[in-house]
Amino acid sequence: MTAQHLPLPPSPHFPCELTQPCSLLGGLSPAVFMRRHWQKKPLLIRQGLPGVVPPVDLADLIHFAQQDSMESRLIQRNKKGWQLHSGPLAQAQTRLLSKPASTLLVHGVDRYSSNARKLMSLFRFIPDARLDDLMVSYASDGGGVGPHFDSYDVFLVQVLGRRRWQISRPQNYPLLPDTPLKILSHFEAEQEWVLEPGDILYLPPRWAHNGVAEGNCMTCSVGFRAPSQDEFAQEVLQRVLDAQLDLIEQADEAAQSQSARGMYRDPKQAATTQPAKIPPSMHEFAQRAIARLLAQPSAQACALGEWLSEPALNTWFEEGKPWQRGQSIFLDDRTRMLYDERHIFINGESYRTSGRDARLMRKMADHRYLPATQILLLSEEALNLLCEWTQAGWLLGRA
Repeated sequence: MTAQHLPLPPSPHFPCELTQPCSLLGGLSPAVFMRRHWQKKPLLIRQGLPGVVPPVDLADLIHFAQQDSMESRLIQRNKKGWQLHSGPLAQAQTRLLSKPASTLLVHGVDRYSSNARKLMSLFRFIPDARLDDLMVSYASDGGGVGPHFDSYDVFLVQVLGRRRWQISRPQNYPLLPDTPLKILSHFEAEQEWVLEPGDILYLPPRWAHNGVAEGNCMTCSVGFRAPSQDEFAQEVLQRVLDAQLDLIEQADEAAQSQSARGMYRDPKQAATTQPAKIPPSMHEFAQRAIARLLAQPSAQACALGEWLSEPALNTWFEEGKPWQRGQSIFLDDRTRMLYDERHIFINGESYRTSGRDARLMRKMADHRYLPATQILLLSEEALNLLCEWTQAGWLLGRA
């Protein structure tokens, strides 16, 4: 089986108009959904996707679970309790799916299946910077991962068979001891439904839930990244620091002599009988140096955009074919492209842009597509970038 990297066809910016009722959200508009439910309360949507079919079949899912580049887990509940097998899985392990109460979970399927990417893209009324991945779960009768909660928002889309869901509002549930999974003990369901193909359940962060397959079933989970403050600080600060160090290394002798005026000096330092004590003036100098480093909005913006646009772990791109005139451009399914008021970010890199180039690049990021007629409106510099990205495999040219 060969993984697919087919480009998405041209499509509207959103599957639903932001202020119009949308069947995907049970008749709510995206604007109303975000105001009433997003990060606030669950929503059960009956037949939000009528006629939905699995984005991948079981054979493809098993193939993904056997790859080093994919995060996967196989969970089984038997007389011995909960059993966890982490991927990459061996063929013998995947045969456990023929037994009751078994579940296979594979993350990041959207990176290798255009159908999975299309399903995930239905939820792009939420910023791409928040979208994480599409996880596919296949379970035999009675299969599940036990009652638990997630620290992020999730849309649970039933695409095959039936699954019974029980949910409960956030509480300080203790975890079940001596298990390889984070399973809640003393879970008490407040609401319960059976989802069939086409049904969707939205859950905000920390809402406890327990899904159990009734027969063989497949569920797609559209998850959203929710970094902690510590993770934001660590990632952004490290990138700001790395960028500044690169500038220092690249500086010529003249620039270095100019920067010498900013070196630490202590002409008023008195003689001391405490030579091991760090002088207060050195503490103050370090604080000013850090504050100066952080007082650069552009550097922070670049660091944030580069981090958020980095491809998922273990993602690589094959060398692409050069773009040719007359071809439209599509973003590869694995490419992440974002922007802010002054920059374009793509796969962990940042570019300053403005004017017509900025408008067209932003359009390409929003639609993940740019038609051939509009590509020709780009400046020579921007067109050269598109050619570089196409040859790197980040973009795909198609007539």
